[in-house]
Amino acid sequence: MSSNNKGQFKSNFGFLMAAVGSAVGLGNLWGFPYKMGNGGGFAFLILYLALGILIGYPCMVGEFAIGRKSGKAAIGAYESVDKRFGFNGWMATIVPFFLLSFYCVLGGYVMKYLIANIGDIFGASWGVNGANPGAYFEDFVGISGTSTVPAILFSAVFIILTVVIVMGGVSGGIEKFCTIAMPGLAVLLLITVIRSCTLPGAMDGLEFIFKPNFDVFKGTGWITVLASAGGQMFFSLSLASGCLIAYGSYLSKQENLEKNAVLVPIMDTSVALLAALATIPATFASGLEPAAGPGMLFVTLQTVFNSMGAVGPIFGTIFYLLVFFAALTSSIGMLEGAVSAFIDNAEKKGKTASRTKISWAIIAITTIGSLIVAIDALGAGPLPKPFGLSTWLDAFDLFAEGFMMPIGCLVMAILLGWMYPNYIDDEVESGSKYVSKKYVKFCLKWLAPIFMIFILVGQMNSFFGLKWF
Repeated sequence: MSSNNKGQFKSNFGFLMAAVGSAVGLGNLWGFPYKMGNGGGFAFLILYLALGILIGYPCMVGEFAIGRKSGKAAIGAYESVDKRFGFNGWMATIVPFFLLSFYCVLGGYVMKYLIANIGDIFGASWGVNGANPGAYFEDFVGISGTSTVPAILFSAVFIILTVVIVMGGVSGGIEKFCTIAMPGLAVLLLITVIRSCTLPGAMDGLEFIFKPNFDVFKGTGWITVLASAGGQMFFSLSLASGCLIAYGSYLSKQENLEKNAVLVPIMDTSVALLAALATIPATFASGLEPAAGPGMLFVTLQTVFNSMGAVGPIFGTIFYLLVFFAALTSSIGMLEGAVSAFIDNAEKKGKTASRTKISWAIIAITTIGSLIVAIDALGAGPLPKPFGLSTWLDAFDLFAEGFMMPIGCLVMAILLGWMYPNYIDDEVESGSKYVSKKYVKFCLKWLAPIFMIFILVGQMNSFFGLKWF
């Protein structure tokens, strides 16, 4: 067992569900389908799968291993490898502040739609009630000039739910919730997929996902798609966000790190594909745009549910309930990565660390960011636009997914691929034979740094419209 006193997972299944829960979230159910829409469907899927095999798996092995070997969260884990690289742990610890700032707002949107669809089942006044989905979304978010107070209140409720579960600790809060929520999410998602794929006109959406088409790769377009798939991979798998290192530090020495590092990406990617099957065929069936950003999750799918007649609110409730579970398990993982690091930091200074106080302190800071995103109303609000971007959501996403996460993985690849290539060997071997040792070392040393640079260049082009290629 690792020596940390922050708690342990009671079972490998609990650890796996928590790690998958952190990975499976809005990145899968919101980000993956619309980025696939932007990336040309099948072409995006091929690059995403390649990146998961060549980058996702090796980096996940690395993060699990340095977390368990040190028994610490990101800051202490990197310092245990080399004190000069503690900055990479700090960067991973700061990432959740940016992610949670917009994630909790989107989580609040999901709660609103879940409650509205439940209202429609019972004919309540607070349901959607057949309203135009575009106008309904704009009125709630504040895009149409209406108040942003409802969006702020729902975001606040989502934030409180996140912090209450994290305050429950590793086994009492995180593991207990995720072992129930994740299997439930899988069942709800399958129900939604079946309905989406049996809608009239859904076949066009299935062809978009699976029929080979590489038109978007022409010229240097492949770099743009690569950057989009890479950013999605970091966001979706929770790489370089402190979460996986923290969860690794709670894992028994007897558990097989390689197996878990395979299962998490496979399960995460499976959910992402199911999310695409739940949304894109329904989008095509309704004659709507498959690259609609946040609108795909709210406007587009609500349009589909409205068109289903009496059963629409039932399927709407099922869908938004599963999105709610996915969003909450991910926000829990993000917050825990930061909480765990600050508990380590307090104990390092000889102070008594209070999980409750640290949780509330972190969430207080991220609440400020959430207020900014909610008031900005996806760019329609009164706030000045940051860094030439159209929304504050994009700004927070830029710092996290665009800069810090790929840079964090690049630094880890240099550390474990070049400077200390044998550092994690004994840790992986403590739970099983290190079957993929040569593969992981090759990927971390050669492939990860090259891909990371391309992803960073592509991200800059995507966010700022730079014409570097």
